[in-house]
Amino acid sequence: MSKPVVTAVAAVVSLLALAPAPARAHCDTLDGPVVITARKALETGKLNPVLAWVRPQDEAEIKAAFARTVAVRKAGREARELADTWFFETLVRVHRAGEGAPYTGLRPAGQDLGPAVRAADAAVASGSPAELEKLLVASVKEGLHERFAPVKARKQPGEDVAAGRAWVASYVPFVHWVEAVHGAAEGAGAHGEHAAPHAEHAEPHGERSHAEHEKGHAEHDAAEHEKAHAEHRAPAGGHAH
Repeated sequence: MSKPVVTAVAAVVSLLALAPAPARAHCDTLDGPVVITARKALETGKLNPVLAWVRPQDEAEIKAAFARTVAVRKAGREARELADTWFFETLVRVHRAGEGAPYTGLRPAGQDLGPAVRAADAAVASGSPAELEKLLVASVKEGLHERFAPVKARKQPGEDVAAGRAWVASYVPFVHWVEAVHGAAEGAGAHGEHAAPHAEHAEPHGERSHAEHEKGHAEHDAAEHEKAHAEHRAPAGGHAH
C-alpha cells in the first residue's frame, strides 16, 4: 500500500469482515458521538458542534429543530425527554441522509461495535493511533495469509480443468480482497470516509451515495466472479478476474 495502513481505519476492517459499513457505524446509537454532541448542546445551548455533523444545506432544519426542542423542554420532565429524543432522531436522520445512508432509528447505548470502532475511538481520545495501527496491520496480515494460502496450494489452470477451476475459485476472491483493502487504504473507504459531504459543495463518495457505493461493490464482485468462472471453462484462455 502506498499510504500508511492506519489511514484505512474502520474501512479496512469492515472490508475484511465482508460486512457493510453501516452495520458497524455508531452514529445512530444513544452513546455515539452524534447524540453525545447533541446532549451537550442541549445542556449548554451551543449548537455549532452539532452543526458540524450535518451538511451546510441541512443547517436550517437542525437549527429549527433545536429551537423547538429547547422551547418544549420547559414544559417539564416528560416533555423534556420526549423533545430530546425527537431532536436526537432528527439529527441522526439528517446526518445519515448526508452520508447517503438510510435512517433506521436510534439504537440503544452499549452496542458491541467491534474492535475496529472501539480502537478508532480510543485513538481519537488518546491522540495516538499506535494501538489502532497494530490492530489494522494484524488484521490485514491475517486476512492476506488466509486468502493467499489456498491460491498457493493449488495449481494454476492447465490440462486438469477441475484443478484449474479450484485455483480460480481461490484466486478470484483473493484478488478482489487485495483490491478492496488497497482501495480502502488509498482513500476509497467506508463509513469513516463520509466527512466530505459536510463540506460546502462536496458529494459523498465522489458523486455516489454510501448505499450506491456498497451496492456497486457487491454487484461488481458477483459479476466478476461469474465472468471468471465462465472464461476459465477453457483454462488455457487466460486468467481473467
